[in-house]
Amino acid sequence: MSDFAIPDDDGLQVDDIRAVRGEGRDDLRALLRAQVDIGRARRADPPPPAARPPGHRPGAWPPGTSSPGPPREWSYPPAAWRAAARHYSNEINRPDQPCDCGNCPPKETP
Repeated sequence: MSDFAIPDDDGLQVDDIRAVRGEGRDDLRALLRAQVDIGRARRADPPPPAARPPGHRPGAWPPGTSSPGPPREWSYPPAAWRAAARHYSNEINRPDQPCDCGNCPPKETP
């Protein structure tokens, strides 16, 4: 049998569990925990963690870079924000009247 093969019979049978259960709950727990430890010992070792670049701080931007900064729409002048809000309010609250936001071209009447 190789190191990686798990035998079909690991030595724990139903009769063994019945006998240990009759002796007491603590003995059964100890037996089952020992079986779990045996199973964990059979596993392959976990791979080593990936190497980090020297000087890396967790959660920090890589050296020589910076965060992307605020979105472009945050740099609009306050007057443009007010006009856009007024236009939106006119569309919602007064859809049948002409818009007075100052940015809309006048509607052509035929």
